[in-house]
Amino acid sequence: MKRILLMVFRNILLVPFMWCRLCYYAAHVDKYTEEQHYRMLRFIVKRANKGGNVHIDVYGEKNIPKENGFMFFPNHQGLYDVLAIVEACPTPVSVVAKKEIKDIQFLKQVIACMKGYLLDRSDVRQAMQVIIDVSKEVKKGRNYIIFPEGTRSRNGNQAGEFKGGSFKAATMAKCPIVPVALIDSFKPFDTNTISPVNVQVHFLPPMEYDEYKDMKTSEIAGTVQKKIQETIDKNI
Repeated sequence: MKRILLMVFRNILLVPFMWCRLCYYAAHVDKYTEEQHYRMLRFIVKRANKGGNVHIDVYGEKNIPKENGFMFFPNHQGLYDVLAIVEACPTPVSVVAKKEIKDIQFLKQVIACMKGYLLDRSDVRQAMQVIIDVSKEVKKGRNYIIFPEGTRSRNGNQAGEFKGGSFKAATMAKCPIVPVALIDSFKPFDTNTISPVNVQVHFLPPMEYDEYKDMKTSEIAGTVQKKIQETIDKNI
């Protein structure tokens, strides 16, 4: 909470304008292109990060596929994760988030602008429909973020168990799977401090469909988790 207040205070002259703009974009998602939405979000996130003493260190940007229609699978450390990836990734990307986000101001507007999906983990039918819808959109060239842990690990830089079901949309879309290692992403919003923090975002080499097509989703999950945890361990 302290850092959010700092972000607002240091951007106090800009906040009213950008808040109104964000809410307007979120309420009129079809009025603007995906690129326009994403450009606006990145501007807000960069200004907020600068004001809040948050610096994003980006590694492996060359591993982001040049062709659209891919999926990021990051470890999930906290509420800040999506914002870290938005600043780090220049290519428009959407997200699948848990339904509880709809009750969090700012984040729910961000998800709306990204045309993201809210997943109800207690509703198997709704969750399956989200997977089907996302796979169709990825086939058409949209890019998505899915957190395979399903929820925040709450163990800092130790990733939780990756769920095989999280990878079903990728296998259905036959798209590149890009593991993303987040380091210290829990610190901006999940710790009660305003000290400067560096968040690391590592885009790892993508797994192409031919590489994982014969693997079970549980095996894909284990492979991606291992790659991410190894990257975290090497860089903390």
